This record gives sequence, structure tokens and C-alpha cells, in this order.
Amino acid sequence: MGMWIVHIPAVEHQVGITHAVLGWLLLFLGGGAFAGMQVCGALADRFGSRAIVLAGGVLCSATVVLPGLANSPWTLAAALLALGFGNGCLDVSMNTQAVQVERGYGRPVMSAFHAVFSVGGVIASLIGARTISWDWRPSATLAAVAVTGVLITFALVPGMLPNERPSPATPAPRQTDSTPPASKKSAPKRRTPSQVWALGVLALMLMLCEGVANDWSVLHLKDVLDAPAATAALAYGGFATAMTIGRFVTDRVVGRFGRVFVVRYGAALAALGLTVAALSPWVPLALIGWTLFGIGLSGCIPQFFTAAGNVDPESSGANVSRVAGLGYVGMLAGPAIIGPLTHLFPLNITFFLPVAFCAAAVLSAEILRPPHNKPAPPEPTRAEA
Repeated sequence: MGMWIVHIPAVEHQVGITHAVLGWLLLFLGGGAFAGMQVCGALADRFGSRAIVLAGGVLCSATVVLPGLANSPWTLAAALLALGFGNGCLDVSMNTQAVQVERGYGRPVMSAFHAVFSVGGVIASLIGARTISWDWRPSATLAAVAVTGVLITFALVPGMLPNERPSPATPAPRQTDSTPPASKKSAPKRRTPSQVWALGVLALMLMLCEGVANDWSVLHLKDVLDAPAATAALAYGGFATAMTIGRFVTDRVVGRFGRVFVVRYGAALAALGLTVAALSPWVPLALIGWTLFGIGLSGCIPQFFTAAGNVDPESSGANVSRVAGLGYVGMLAGPAIIGPLTHLFPLNITFFLPVAFCAAAVLSAEILRPPHNKPAPPEPTRAEA
């Protein structure tokens, strides 16, 4: 995905479209991702996340070359829809596999997976910068990435965990002729627990906050504080670096203090950091605020995925797909919400909407606790952490 992002300007020029048209076409990427998450969440529960990671990894890798081959807005729309679908399949299946791996470890490891995802973006930016400086066409670079991604997928998937099976339980009674007809009917479709929807709403709010940083942090320093373009870029740089480092550290914090602690105090720190950035009249203090915002948010989203995957282990894929899907909607909604608000308020004042979402997460962090009527996953010991 990082390789696609660094080639957006080149693809835009190749297709001959404006920024506005590109903005509309990017909705196909988001729509495809959302669809892929919903389809593959259920498939991961049925066939196992390992099989869907294989399919999603191959599909995501193969389709990344398509935007580089596009020559019209319609072909680019189709390419982004396919790439989004492949990314959505891989996203939900690898997070479902990560929940299973974490459950086997008996200690938190989910945040580290998300940290490595951030590292992938850094690697993509370095490779992309080098190939662009060599005047490689986007199709050539993305084709090389596609082949590499397919080979890596086939090499790594055999080492993943097979599908989990429910723990042995009391066998169901045999059907007999005396069994009432109603009991012979197939079991009703499993309902999504309300806790999963609550986790999804929280993921939507906090991923919207992350989207605000991605899309508006640089513009905030440039337009509100009149910072030079190079200095303004440090706002996103500080945020992204803090997110990556924070995710490498979060697992140890979760192991010692628990998931509720991480979300409650992480969201509180994020609210404080964004408030500082929004109200600061000085560029250095605003940079500190965006960095604190990144540290606070860094460990929150992985906890929602883990909690959703553990609500009902037999439906981990479907539950993770719902939380990831709603979170992705939030990520896309950030620019769509903040943009119109800037017609009514200064840009820095609109940031108090994501501050309010962070405050809501602080107040709702208890939702991460497992239901009392279900056994909680084994808690890590201090030694394991």
C-alpha cells in the first residue's frame, strides 16, 4: 500500500486527472477495502485465517500493479477497486491470524504487528524515492513489488497457524424420531454481540482521529502557524514516528497494566496532545502536540482488534472484520468531516471534534473487558510481559 501511495502523483499525471477527480476515485479504494473485509471475515472463520491470508496476500500483491497500468479515470477506478478489495481481504485475515497467534502466546503481541505495518510504509517511501529518482515508470516498479509480494506470501503462509477448532465440549444430544421438529432445524444465524459493535464505533472514532493527523497535520502548521513547507512536514513526521515507536512499546504496557489502561490513558494523552497542537501559537509546541497525539493513539486500535477477536473465538474473523470495517470508514471520514467544517471554523478549532472522540474513548474504555459470563483469555504474568 505504501508503494501505491508514493506513486500517486505519477499515476495522477499518467492518467491526466485533477486532484479533485483523484479524491473521488480514491473512494473506490476505500469501498473495495470495506467490501473485502466483510467478505473475507466470514471466509476466515469458515476456512481458517491462514488460507485467506494466502488468498489476500496474493490478490493484494497482484493488484498493486493495476494503478500503474491505468490510462483513464475508469480504468484507474477499476484498478483501485480491485486493489482495495485485495487489501481488505489481507487486512482482516492477517489481523484474525494475529489474534490467534496472540492467544497462543498468552501475552500481548498485537501492537508489534501494527508497528511493523508502519515500518512497511517507511520502507516503501525509501524504495519509491529511489526508483522515482531513477525515472522508473510506475508500472515497472509496481510490477516488481507485485512479484516480490506474491513470492513472500507463498514463502511465509505455510508457517502460520491452522484454523482453530472449538474446545471439546459436551456432545450434543443425538436426534431421534421423538425429537420435536423445531429442534431439527438448523441453528439460527449467530448474532454479532453488542460488544463488537461498541468496539467498532470506538475504532471508527479513533481511526478518524488518525485520519485527521494524516490529512491535516501538515496543513495546520503551514496555514494556521505560517510554518515553512519543510517545517510543516515535521508535524506528520513526528506523529508517524511516535505511532511506530509507541506500538513497539505498547505490548509491554498491556502485559503489565491491561488493555483498558492503554486505551483509557492513551486516548487521554491523545486528547491532550491534539489540544496543545490546536491552541499553540508556536510551531515547536505544536510539533510536540502532534507527537503526543501519535503516542496516545499508537496503542489503542490494536486493542480493539484483539478484544473483538476474543469475544467469540469461533467468529473471530467476522468480528474483526466488523471492527476493522467501521474503523476504515472512520479513517476515510476524517477529511470528509473536517473539510466542510473549515468553512465554518478555523482549521485548528475543528480539531476539537477528534478531541471529543478521544474523550469518548476514555469514558468507554471499560468495553474492552470480556463479558462476565465468559471466561477471559489467560492474562499474561509480569514475567511474561
